[in-house]
Amino acid sequence: MSEFPVKDFTQRFIFDESDVRGELVALHSSYAEVLARHPYPAPVARLLGELMAAAALLVGTLKFDGLLTLQARSSGAVPLLMVECSSERELRGIARYDEALITDATTGLQQLMPDGSLAMTIDPRHGKRYQGIVALDGVDLSASLSSYFVMSEQLGTRFWLKADGQNARGFLLQQLPVARITDADERAASWEHVVTLANTLSDEELLGVDNETLLHRLYHQEQVRLFDTQPITFRCSCSRERSGSALISLGEQDAQQLVKEHGGAIEIDCQFCNERYLFDSTDVTQLFAGGGVDSPSTTRH
Repeated sequence: MSEFPVKDFTQRFIFDESDVRGELVALHSSYAEVLARHPYPAPVARLLGELMAAAALLVGTLKFDGLLTLQARSSGAVPLLMVECSSERELRGIARYDEALITDATTGLQQLMPDGSLAMTIDPRHGKRYQGIVALDGVDLSASLSSYFVMSEQLGTRFWLKADGQNARGFLLQQLPVARITDADERAASWEHVVTLANTLSDEELLGVDNETLLHRLYHQEQVRLFDTQPITFRCSCSRERSGSALISLGEQDAQQLVKEHGGAIEIDCQFCNERYLFDSTDVTQLFAGGGVDSPSTTRH
């Protein structure tokens, strides 16, 4: 059980008189779980929180059964950010960073991840895998993700993301297919109106105001329906079974050789959650005999 209070959810809303929907996300427990496993510098922790919020928002807008992965790479102080969120809203994330390159001045996206790119991968349990890549050339992750949807020529989508090391919040607006407003000019004006109002949202409001109050402040002259919350949880998909499968892919001879080279036991670490799985010679023999990963070995974890 997590020691952190449960304050993690997404919540959808829709404008009754225009072809626009939205999604809000609040992350606390899952964000804290990720940060508890790695001592990230504050700028890295904030950037990772924003990407976690983005992944949760995107899963809320997609209709699929599987896994969404956001992977950002750069040549700078943060060479890697990676977040995974399943269709069941199970979330995990990790960052790689060079502490020597992080100073008080390296706080923004362009300072931390210059010449960066973001890959979004949708891996459904059934169906074709999809991946899109966009340059991280915006002033922040919100702008870069918004540009991604512009470049992909999909329905208009805008992001607002913020994290402070304790909470990560996100706000998304997305155009819907033509239904309520059929005139192209009116449709464009309606979209510009809701986006312009959202741009007045301060970081303090996004991080500290509840969803109902937030929407009322922005759109008190609009008819907005707020739907039920959907919980988000931290969960790492690593397991002893998966680690055993990785050993099987090596072949028994190579796996046993690794056991000898590592002093009698192979240690497989999960980069996301720091869980460690140990396999000794008895475990490896049992694996290749079809006996699974449970073993009477004293090294079992």
